[in-house]
Amino acid sequence: MEKTYVTAGPLPQQQETHFGAPPPNYGQQTANTTYFVTGSVPPVVQPTTATTTRTIFVTTAPAGPPPPPPPTQNVNVIINNNSQSQKRQRQMVGTASTLFLYGGMDMAQGLGWSYYSGFEITPEYNYSWFIGVIIGAVVASLCVQFLPKTVFYVLGNIMELIDAIIFVSAPYEYEPILAARWLGGVGIGLITVPFLIHSSEAASPNNRGLVSGSEQLGLSLGMAIQVIYNSQWEYEYLNMASNRVHGIFGIIFSAIALGSLSMSVESPTFYITRNQESKGRECQRILLGGPLCSDVLLDSTYGEAKLYVVEGESESIGHQLGASVMPFLKMLLFRSIVAFSFSTPLTCALLWSSYEYLGYNHGWTLFVYGLLRFVGTALGVGFSDWPGRKFTSLLGLTCMAALMLGIAGIYGEPSHQTSWYFMTQVSHLCMAFQIFAGFYVATSSVYLGEAFPMKTKPYLIALIVCIEQIIHIIVLVSFLDVFVIEFRYFVAVGIIMVVALIAFAVLMPETRGMTLREAGKRFRRVHDVAAY
Repeated sequence: MEKTYVTAGPLPQQQETHFGAPPPNYGQQTANTTYFVTGSVPPVVQPTTATTTRTIFVTTAPAGPPPPPPPTQNVNVIINNNSQSQKRQRQMVGTASTLFLYGGMDMAQGLGWSYYSGFEITPEYNYSWFIGVIIGAVVASLCVQFLPKTVFYVLGNIMELIDAIIFVSAPYEYEPILAARWLGGVGIGLITVPFLIHSSEAASPNNRGLVSGSEQLGLSLGMAIQVIYNSQWEYEYLNMASNRVHGIFGIIFSAIALGSLSMSVESPTFYITRNQESKGRECQRILLGGPLCSDVLLDSTYGEAKLYVVEGESESIGHQLGASVMPFLKMLLFRSIVAFSFSTPLTCALLWSSYEYLGYNHGWTLFVYGLLRFVGTALGVGFSDWPGRKFTSLLGLTCMAALMLGIAGIYGEPSHQTSWYFMTQVSHLCMAFQIFAGFYVATSSVYLGEAFPMKTKPYLIALIVCIEQIIHIIVLVSFLDVFVIEFRYFVAVGIIMVVALIAFAVLMPETRGMTLREAGKRFRRVHDVAAY
């Protein structure tokens, strides 16, 4: 027999066993008694028969009133307003695009689109702007880690504004115009390097392609404006030098850019490196939509920015230089192709073929040529975040290589240059080339901002930008006569594009939606075949 009791008191430290004579007719019996008592421990029952009794006590928690319900708490959670964040990203795109608008016009002017200037165009006139960009990029790379980005934007825009004012004031004077082009180039160089760093750090991972791509978007729109107005200009009827019109556009764009800089927000990374936590968090909050940003989103985004800085600061400059070798080689080839996307040989090929095709009514082909460059870049910027940078760039480069080799094939036979049929094809190929060139160049800006570690980023970006300008200069001095078509140029560039296409398919990473730390690690791989 076994009895069980429940007790609410402490566990009795006792166990009793009694032995006695067995009861008649039953033999020996063993009774196990266990107590579970909710009150005090019951007394142990003394058996009167020969019984072995084992007493087990199991305790429970003391009985008491049930715990009170938790107090009602009113928690106000501010959800991030995605529309506000997107609005801030669009403002960044608009501001950045206006910074580069006039630079695109100056660039196109040096690549064959400077008719009705009122003086003879010299090689120095064409390449002076590109040398200015090199100077500005070098200066910016040495100072960008010590000064806010807005300082470079304001200084660069002021130099562009001076450039534009000179064009308006002395449109027929060669020396002042040449000096203006130098100033404009330095201004763009001062803006380009800080912007590529700034946009990569300030934009969200899902919008970095849009924000960084606004560099090429602004340049492409400026080039389109220069091509369109310069090709349609009629000096005899309007009695105004095209240089003066160029300067008027420059004054308008520079003034708009200076005004839009009031909405510019420094990247949190700049303040984190200076241990200014409050300013860094405030910049991050503004970039995420201002007061409507939730604290959870702010903490996670700002925490990622801090991790980026901590990781960058923890590595020595030598270690980061070693880690930058592979990204540098990739981006050197990638950005060099950008210089071939809009060049003097392409300009003269379009002009000559359009004239043979349509005679003096060829103006619409030039209009479409400039417009398609802007449209292609706008589409490429939109596609950089979806379906991604690698897919967009490979698509653009594939078509560019095919079209370039197609032009080379036509110019391989000298008699084709006077054939209406073949010149019609060249004109169409040149126009189609620009839309796919826009696809490609749009991704180069975001890749440049993502490729390098924090300490080496300013210097390597500036070096690649300088090499891009050097390629422009080499092409300019190699083709002094704008109406001389060189078959060798189109063949060489077409082959370079095919080789680059194969290399990029194997080497370039897909970085859409990644943080800067993740994208940098992907760039350091030797190969990365994922295309989506």
